[in-house]
Amino acid sequence: MRSYWPLILLLASIWGASYLFIKVAVEDVEPAPMMAVRTLLAGLVLLGYLVATLGAGRALRELRAGWRPAVVLGAFNAALPFWLIAWGEKHIDSSVAGIAQATVPIFTFVLAARFLPAEHVGRARLAGIALGFLGVVLLAGLHPGDGWLATVGTLAVVLSSLSYAASGVYGQLRVRTVSGPVLATGSMLAGGVILLPFALLQLPDHVPSAEATASILALTLLGTALAQLVLFRVLRLYGSRKLSVVTYLVPGFAVFYGAAILDEPVSAAALGGLALILVGVALGSGQRLLGGRAQESAA
Repeated sequence: MRSYWPLILLLASIWGASYLFIKVAVEDVEPAPMMAVRTLLAGLVLLGYLVATLGAGRALRELRAGWRPAVVLGAFNAALPFWLIAWGEKHIDSSVAGIAQATVPIFTFVLAARFLPAEHVGRARLAGIALGFLGVVLLAGLHPGDGWLATVGTLAVVLSSLSYAASGVYGQLRVRTVSGPVLATGSMLAGGVILLPFALLQLPDHVPSAEATASILALTLLGTALAQLVLFRVLRLYGSRKLSVVTYLVPGFAVFYGAAILDEPVSAAALGGLALILVGVALGSGQRLLGGRAQESAA
């Protein structure tokens, strides 16, 4: 457990900044081409890492052997949620997107109760799920002046949380036989290929600004390539439920970055929605962040 919190804090700070990078870039580049560039470039960077650590022959053999889970994760841990978040941030603040993604552990618990053994469903957890979704309702309804698109944008990010949760549970089942770096590399390349046809239909008609270009590069190298390596390491060592604790911390980073760098307002309704979601997550997922060592889950 010595490396658990440093890895979780690193991942939370990176993912929290990703909402900032997306918000800056989406003002100039449509979601599909932005995320196609993100996944393809990150996949190539990870491929270079894989070749450097395993050798070209072994890296290609392991990628071929793990192509099926890589395609599944490419769709549901990359292409779909990346696009949903970017589309959502066309209509909502980056901090709201970060808060909406705090629902990942709730969806993780619901799916784990169905697909992973030894998951107990009790009243406290059911109450937590209800509180979490009440927080989503509050969060999605806090945009009366911004029209229905802001509500739909928030719900798009929530839907991306469901996609992430499904891929997390699936990844926990498959990561026992396929190494994390191989899954990360294969899933990013597969996600990029899935997004490429849609990206070609939305190519920008002008050269993106320096800010948008820098944001996409930061999103690619930090928010994707580095984050994927950290993510699969935590997933392998501690399991999907322990990994889901990162979403307690990501909203705080996202709100801080949005307020400090983008001057985004922090409303009482947003904080109230976040509080309900996090209390719901604490009850629903059964995590113990304070007052003792958290229970181990099978890795």
